[in-house]
Amino acid sequence: MTGSVRWKERGDGDRPYQVLPELRRLRATVIVNVCGTTIDEYVEVSRILSDADGVDAIELNISCPNIKEGGIQFGCSLSGTFDVVSAVRKVTRLPVIPKLTPNVTDVASFARAAEDGGADAVSLVNTFLAMVIDVETRRPKISNVVGGLSGPAIRPIAVRMVYECRQVVKVPIIGMGGIADARDAIEFMIAGASAVQVGTASFVDPFIWPKLLAGIREYLQRHHIARLSDLVGTVDTRARDTEWMSS
Repeated sequence: MTGSVRWKERGDGDRPYQVLPELRRLRATVIVNVCGTTIDEYVEVSRILSDADGVDAIELNISCPNIKEGGIQFGCSLSGTFDVVSAVRKVTRLPVIPKLTPNVTDVASFARAAEDGGADAVSLVNTFLAMVIDVETRRPKISNVVGGLSGPAIRPIAVRMVYECRQVVKVPIIGMGGIADARDAIEFMIAGASAVQVGTASFVDPFIWPKLLAGIREYLQRHHIARLSDLVGTVDTRARDTEWMSS
């Protein structure tokens, strides 16, 4: 799926307080995704959320343009990643989880910058920049011209990026990108993710979560694994013995 989300230019400061009571009633774990165009905006929104009853963590969407730096995304600059994470870290007691963009050369270096800035975990990957054109009208199908590609097509790249980040950071990783069933979620965990997120597939099947949980439990039982955490980062990358055949 290729899509583009239009953010409100100015948020409603009372909105968190309107929805949180219902989420508390449902005993939901609430991780709020925060975006901004300046570091001050990230800091202010995170500070407000820190005072709200029922918010468990803050996920920083750093794939936003930094208007003070010519529009470059915070998440495409190592210094920008470090600066926004460290600034938010100073104003909140909540866990801070920057969401990393895949649209960089070396995503692991950005995970390290986030960790150095004080991140409690990192989540990856966000969507891949993509473009779709109507060949009859020769116009982009998305009003923003480019959008974010998500869904099963990106999963193998996202799994690779989770694996690379696991090699360089000690904080937990939340993996995402094209998860459609339990095997996909397990693949991310074997690569190094401690938890996963599901986005696109939930549009197709809003009731996917019980199916994912059932599939993961079945896998653990079949492989005699006592805890899900025992599966994290267990990918075996040792070279396989190769049998050469002479012609």
